[in-house]
Amino acid sequence: MSDRIKSFKNKGWVDADDARRRRKEGAVELRKEKRNESMLKRRNIPLEDFHNETAPQSDNKDLQSLVREAQSSDPNVKLSCVQQARKELSKGNNPPIDELIRAGIVPILVECLDDEENAALQFEATWALTNIASGNSDQTREVVTKGAVPKFVRLLSSPHEHVREQSVWALGNIIGDGPECRDFVIHHGVVDPVISFVKDTTQLTFLRNIVWVIANLCRNKDPPPAPEVVQKVLPALFSLVQHTDNEVLTDACWALSYLTDGADDQIQNVLNSGVAPYLVQHLGQTDVRVLTPAVRAVGNIVTGSENQTQAALDCGCLTFFPALLQHHKESIKKEAVWTISNITAGSKSQIQAVIDHGLIPLVINALETGDFNTQKEAAWSVSNMTVNGTPEQIKYLIEQQAVRSMCALLGVRDPTIVQVLLDGLNNMLETSKDDCENICRMIEDCGGLDRIEDLQKHQNKQIYKLAFDIIDKYFSSEDYLENDEENFNFQINSSEQQLAPEGGFNF
Repeated sequence: MSDRIKSFKNKGWVDADDARRRRKEGAVELRKEKRNESMLKRRNIPLEDFHNETAPQSDNKDLQSLVREAQSSDPNVKLSCVQQARKELSKGNNPPIDELIRAGIVPILVECLDDEENAALQFEATWALTNIASGNSDQTREVVTKGAVPKFVRLLSSPHEHVREQSVWALGNIIGDGPECRDFVIHHGVVDPVISFVKDTTQLTFLRNIVWVIANLCRNKDPPPAPEVVQKVLPALFSLVQHTDNEVLTDACWALSYLTDGADDQIQNVLNSGVAPYLVQHLGQTDVRVLTPAVRAVGNIVTGSENQTQAALDCGCLTFFPALLQHHKESIKKEAVWTISNITAGSKSQIQAVIDHGLIPLVINALETGDFNTQKEAAWSVSNMTVNGTPEQIKYLIEQQAVRSMCALLGVRDPTIVQVLLDGLNNMLETSKDDCENICRMIEDCGGLDRIEDLQKHQNKQIYKLAFDIIDKYFSSEDYLENDEENFNFQINSSEQQLAPEGGFNF
């Protein structure tokens, strides 16, 4: 083998970090889907208000008058005005958040949080601030900068459950604004009281809000939540991931998907908590709201070390993948194939487990029929298998018609996937040895040779060198050309015999 070929051989290009892939741009997609599945911020809108599409809109003059009257020393007038402000902010369509902020409502509402003699006023003010904090970052930060956070945390100890619950909701909206607000709220002592609410006697509606807040505490990677925070929330998540309510399960699984989306030590902390067996069981969920974060969390676990991958396998996760790889929702199928790609980046025994569960034909089907994002993950799955598998395992991959499916994708515009596919084909050829000629024939018969020849003109340096080396080593030898010429001549002679009239040509 030439030095040039050695330089661009697959096993030298795909290192452990490439093969076992964590989320990069995928994290952005995760955040977008999370907004759809379970909002990062939530407004508290009574159903009757939400459906009241014809509710009259107040003009700025009315709102300014309302704010002025909310400063009254008469407790009944103050309560009535704060309640009216809350109703304005609870409108289903276009609540006047900015208008009320400009009118000066926020400092008044924050001051109301201190009135321990009037629980109704505290509740209405907390509700109003919850809906202001459900808005954009500027609106949320208006609540923060006016000093609401330490008062909300103090209200978590209120003797009135409805005040405690609304305070949890308000804090969840602030935490959901991003890591800076998250850490600010944590600094003011939110974690311990919130976790103390995770118990069997907590009302279900309250518990749903609590687990949503815990999920927001676990979000964001830049930076991730502090290790001491994670250690506090994991025992609560261990309990929540065993709950029977699907809304609770959804946010508990999202929280675990965030905590496993990081370095090996973060993954190990989650595994040490004992949640993995319960998390894996949710791979059999029929409710997509629960299934989506469960697949992501298990997929994140197998991006870790081989031992961490094995921990997921030991929980029986692969038994759920035949159904996941054929799921009607393409995003679930894509996540499943992505997970398999990280398992085939592992040990030979882990690859064998994938084979033994009958998953390779399903991965190859995804490579052929999935949407492009699913096909990309399938390309990584088969290519990783050619890097880490035994000759027998690679032979099995070839027997499942992987060559044809890989060649069909060589014309895509994504240079990373083209390179991954070329590396996989190169590894197949390199490993097969005695069967190399048969694989060459497969590549040629499905049109792969033409595509590889075209890739010798690719603007990506790695791709054109890989393509050149494959052609140079496997399709330019005298033996191959002679065999190819014999087949060509045979086809011509057969054709001539069919065209010649009986008795030959008569000149």
